[in-house]
Amino acid sequence: MPAFIYLASQSPRRSQLLSQLGVEHRLLLPDDAEDSEALEVVLPGEPPLAYVQRVTALKLQAAQARLLRRQLPQAPILCSDTTVALGRSILGKPQDAADAARMLGRLAGRSHRVMTAIALGNGVLGEGARVVRACSVSRVTFAPLSQAQIAAYVASEEPMGKAGAYAVQGLAAAFIARIDGSYSGIMGLPLFETAQALRALES
Repeated sequence: MPAFIYLASQSPRRSQLLSQLGVEHRLLLPDDAEDSEALEVVLPGEPPLAYVQRVTALKLQAAQARLLRRQLPQAPILCSDTTVALGRSILGKPQDAADAARMLGRLAGRSHRVMTAIALGNGVLGEGARVVRACSVSRVTFAPLSQAQIAAYVASEEPMGKAGAYAVQGLAAAFIARIDGSYSGIMGLPLFETAQALRALES
């Protein structure tokens, strides 16, 4: 394992999960001038798996450029992106409370996929760049939800800023009847794949 890595993510959950692995890390967050949201725009007809892998690759490229621009010490950079897919439909972060309620209504009583891609690279762009990629795909089944349950959950504001309008580690745990796959991947950083990527980059 490297002495430390950079985590190019504003998600406190990803930072907590890395700490769970015992990985020393420093945040490498975007400048105010960077348009991070633009990286997450879905292309017309783009399948969910291709989308999450493409966005993660773009995040890594932006973070590598950021590292070089700031002239920071060299260390591996970890990027990750999570998307929720219902069939071929991508359920991103809700725009408002009504959008969150709409998403939760679609997920209620059904199974969906949660895909989290990771990209771990050195701080080099172009020649000499090395990147290890992986993707965790999990299936989550929601119990049927009443309108009152959805309204109460949306009122908690937990759905805001979350792909698919829910957080598996939060109040929404009461709605989840079954999980097949990686719990940490659903949270936002699959620990098994991340540990493997760290070893592969150093080998």
